[in-house]
Amino acid sequence: MEREVGGGSDYGRDLERDLGDAPPEAIRDSAPDILGPIDESSPVSGHSIAQRVPGAAAMARAPENDFRAAAALIVPALRPVGTHGQPVGELGRGSPDPSSQAHTRPLLDEGPCGLPVVYTMAAEGFDVLVNGDHLASWGVGVGEVQDAAIANLAAWSAQAPWTDEVSGIRRLVSSDTGEGNDAVRILLPEVRDHLARELGGDGRVLIGLPERHLLLAGTLREGDEEFAELFSEFIIEHSGGADEPIDRRVFELVNGQLVEFAGK
Repeated sequence: MEREVGGGSDYGRDLERDLGDAPPEAIRDSAPDILGPIDESSPVSGHSIAQRVPGAAAMARAPENDFRAAAALIVPALRPVGTHGQPVGELGRGSPDPSSQAHTRPLLDEGPCGLPVVYTMAAEGFDVLVNGDHLASWGVGVGEVQDAAIANLAAWSAQAPWTDEVSGIRRLVSSDTGEGNDAVRILLPEVRDHLARELGGDGRVLIGLPERHLLLAGTLREGDEEFAELFSEFIIEHSGGADEPIDRRVFELVNGQLVEFAGK
C-alpha cells in the first residue's frame, strides 16, 4: 500500500528545501562546450589548479640556491688553530658526494702558518659558513668559491682604510674597521707588499692577528728588543679578551710571506 502524506511524496519537498528552486550546480542541463575557452579556476579531475607560490622565484635566486647571488657575498675568514671542518684538499676541485656526511661540515682551507681559513656569507646579524652542501646546491667546485672569496676580499681591501700610529721611533699600522675582514687581509699579496713598503725600510715587520677585527703591524728596529716584547704582550692580551679570537702568536713578513716570529 502506498503511503501518502498531504497528497504526495516527501521527496520533492525535501529536494526543494535542500537545493532551492534551481537544480544543484553539479547537475548539467546541457552538454559542455568542448570548443569554448578553458576556465583555469575550475577543478580538474577532482583537483584544483596549482597556484603560484609567492616568493618562489626569489627563493630560487637566494644565495643558498644560486651561486651567482652567493658569489658576490663570499669572503674568507681566519679561524683559530684546531677549528674543525671539511678540508678542501680532500674534495679536490669538485664538490663532495651528496650521500656522504662530509657535505654538512664547513669548508676548511689552510692559510699561512697553519691558520685555518673558512668561507663565509654575511646574513642578517650572523655569518653563514660555506659547506659541501652549498657546493652541491650551486653545482660548483672549491676553486670557484676560493676565487670569488679572494676577489671580494681584494675589492673590499682596496677601499678599506689603515690606521697609522707613531710614537718616537716606533710605528704601528693597523686595520680595525670592525667589518670582519681586517685580520684576513693578510692573505692578500698587495696587503703584505703595502706593509713591507711602509714598515720594512728600517727593520723587521712584525704582524699580529689577535682577532677577526684587527690586523696589527709594526717595525722592529735593531736595538729596540723591548718593542717585540710589548708587541707580543698586546697581542696576547687582546686575543684573550676578543669575541672572535684568532691567534696569540707574533708573525713576521719575510720576503713577502708570513712566517712565525723567531725572536732573533
